[in-house]
Amino acid sequence: MFEKMDQNDLEDYAEQIISGSEISDENLREMLQISDPSEIEKLHYVARHIRDNFFGNKVFMYSFVYFSTHCKNNCAFCYYNRENDIERYRLTLEDIKKICQVLKTEEIHMVDLTMGEDPYFHNNPERLVELVRTVKEEVEKPIMVSPGVVDNETLMLLKENGADFLALYQETYDKDLYGKLRVEQSFEERINSRNHAKRIGYCVEDGILTAVEPDIESTLISLRGLGTSDPDMVRVMTFLPQKGTPLEGKDVEGSEAELKMISILRLMYPNLLIPASLDLEGIDGMVHRLNSGANVVTSIISSNSALEGVVNYDREHAERDRDVKSVVARLKTMGMEPAEQSDFEKLLGQ
Repeated sequence: MFEKMDQNDLEDYAEQIISGSEISDENLREMLQISDPSEIEKLHYVARHIRDNFFGNKVFMYSFVYFSTHCKNNCAFCYYNRENDIERYRLTLEDIKKICQVLKTEEIHMVDLTMGEDPYFHNNPERLVELVRTVKEEVEKPIMVSPGVVDNETLMLLKENGADFLALYQETYDKDLYGKLRVEQSFEERINSRNHAKRIGYCVEDGILTAVEPDIESTLISLRGLGTSDPDMVRVMTFLPQKGTPLEGKDVEGSEAELKMISILRLMYPNLLIPASLDLEGIDGMVHRLNSGANVVTSIISSNSALEGVVNYDREHAERDRDVKSVVARLKTMGMEPAEQSDFEKLLGQ
């Protein structure tokens, strides 16, 4: 659909979206089917123009603390599903405090506290509440929690003790596919938990996987579904087969579909936060995702940390190139820079 557009046409199209024009399902289908590299680059150009209108050259950065890799669930796509025979860890409160000493010195806007649905915390939510309160007191920055589905009372307690953002990914809004990915988990319960978090004052993030959908219609359902929880941040991540999981042998063609979908998300949700994760392809992959219209860098892990990511392209690497200084240095080469902390807190309504 961008084939015959020149730069002025592309900028006019971007301005229409900035002014409130919405994209039809038919146009979304056309965008999802684009394969010509020059047309894909035009899509990325439009996405960058829209992003820059709302955020300029400023980027938000989230540090990532995966504090428990234990999980009661059996997600077909996840390395940490309960059936996978792997080494796991669960940080103590003292471990967390040591990490906080490093986080306090780093140029990050928010700390993302992530875990599997670990029964140690899920069955005793006061432990999770204490952990969040400790990090908030130590770091004094916004906190994102990614605890999986917890009950409404726990959501409120977490918020009262320092949580600002909830990340809870649906992975897909195609119900048939959801049942194959999030095995024996309620589709509606996940949505209801995210909606309740929004009602009680959280900012919320939703996300979907790509490279697992059976067809374009499934992808379209998920792209539209992302908007139903009134999210503040939306993400798409490429499915990467994980050793020891039911989908270990699935063929995946690369991250091109994700880059295209990041741009599409920017066109659909022009003023929302959209992440460029370091977890799939490191800093080089971050560059491609920012150039596709993202404006947040996630999965930042300190250079001396042995903590896990979610996908961990670098699990076997001797050195991990996803620390704050490396990110900022690369941003500068792109003409981008970290936003002010005050700018981020305005987005949170603080």
